[in-house]
Amino acid sequence: MKATILGPLWIACIAWPAFGQTPEAQPAFEAADVHVSAKTGNQFPRTGPVRGGRYEIKTATMLDLIRIAYGFDPDKILEGPNWLELDRFDIRAKVPPNSTPETQRLMLQALLRDRFQLAVHKDTRPVPTFALMVGKKPQLREAGGTGEGGCRPQAGSGSPRGGGGQLTMNGNPIVLGPGMTIEYRCRNVTMAEFVRALRGMIGVSLGANGSTVVDETGLTGKWDFDLRYSLPFVGPVLPNSGERIPLPEAVEKQLGLKLEQRPIPTPVLIVDKVNRKPAENPPGTAEALPPVPLPTEFEVATVKPSDPASRGGSFQMQPGGRLVAKGIPLSFLINRAFNTNNNDAFAGIPAFASADRYDITATVPSGDSAAGPMDMETVAPMLLALLKDRFKLAYHTEQRLVAAYSLVAVKPKMKKANPESRIFCRNILSPLGAPPGSRAMECQNITMAQFAERLQNVTPDLQSPVSDATGLEGGWDFTLTFSFRLPVMIPAARSGEAGPADAIPEASDPAEGYSIFEAVEKQLGLKLEKQKRPMPVIVIDHLEQKPTED
Repeated sequence: MKATILGPLWIACIAWPAFGQTPEAQPAFEAADVHVSAKTGNQFPRTGPVRGGRYEIKTATMLDLIRIAYGFDPDKILEGPNWLELDRFDIRAKVPPNSTPETQRLMLQALLRDRFQLAVHKDTRPVPTFALMVGKKPQLREAGGTGEGGCRPQAGSGSPRGGGGQLTMNGNPIVLGPGMTIEYRCRNVTMAEFVRALRGMIGVSLGANGSTVVDETGLTGKWDFDLRYSLPFVGPVLPNSGERIPLPEAVEKQLGLKLEQRPIPTPVLIVDKVNRKPAENPPGTAEALPPVPLPTEFEVATVKPSDPASRGGSFQMQPGGRLVAKGIPLSFLINRAFNTNNNDAFAGIPAFASADRYDITATVPSGDSAAGPMDMETVAPMLLALLKDRFKLAYHTEQRLVAAYSLVAVKPKMKKANPESRIFCRNILSPLGAPPGSRAMECQNITMAQFAERLQNVTPDLQSPVSDATGLEGGWDFTLTFSFRLPVMIPAARSGEAGPADAIPEASDPAEGYSIFEAVEKQLGLKLEKQKRPMPVIVIDHLEQKPTED
């Protein structure tokens, strides 16, 4: 088919199978346990494939549950009570044999209606959306029509080029160019296919709550082109040097297209009502869903030192219960074994644990197919058993004074929130002109206690607990832009404290972006004050550098 350019055209079509079914006809789980999630350090939704007839979702907000059940992007689920993105729930359910993902979605819809009294309806509303449009002169080549279609990152070879970096995707190294650029090669793709691929490209974030972009190019046919842009983040293995190419600029200059954000009439889901507290589990639920014993150790594991010539590292839990780690230091594995990101929670870790790197391949016992999602809470006990067995890890726990922070008010610059508005703190696109490596967070109707809790682990230099000492009541609206790069350690004597041991992280150059500490003070009028608090600390008594033989 010959590729042609037509006038802008946008047609929205969506299927609504669930709305055409009566509650009696809609399939339902055979049994379901619903309860409020326990507080953990991993407050994000976790799902997995059905195994052993078990369907499971962990730490999901009501917005997440509605998104999963109805297949809508989060920013297209509107209205409803203000806690939709705040409270979190766990769901364990029993499904009939051979149920399909679509049937499971219908079952989840029925559960939300039954246990939370959820009521929704469809509508069309203008939603801020990125539209891909034709620029002054499209620079695309008509595809020859042969070969496999799609957009794929180019792996490159050798070491990072010209001050770039390297990352690992699905176990394969991807070499980055100057300015942390990554290159995608698109072949034999329609514009609709490119838009779908664009949403999932590494480092791409379009839209207020995810990756929302629609095709308004009017281009028909299939096309060949390459796209090279800079990743929006930097870090210890991703140095920042060279000219950076923002994605919108790359799309415009390299493809002759443009990304423009504007309200577009879009199918949305309106939340009419939903209860905050789920109905009690029906009698017999515990008997129908007995606890599944979780594995305590891997069935098979190989451990060996990494190739000294290798660069970067990866840590992946693959489908089917297979852990693959490459180029990972023991200190990282210890953190994962105790399911924490707080380095201050440990003491006595030897220096080689951060310097030496290891490759690990391990599989979960095949008899544990009925376990829920293979998240880090499930993997942690097995990884801890592996470290005890292969590295002779020994430890004990004791109370010690460790680093912590209090959030205090100096000259608050935040806006008082509408108490009826949606409560959230979410990552958004950094504003135009923000320094490379910047990240941005938009918070709405958030209390200072909720914000303090959210701050822990927001950057690598703030892993310690944060408590609210602002004295500010109610909810607040604000946006925070900060650098995600690892900080330069500045002696705390500069700020009136004593001793290099109490060093606090600050950005060495404002052109490189504000550290989270500076951003909180300069942009919000608050301050993170460092202090010591008694907390449980894991003390490493013994750890061997060389693992035992496989």
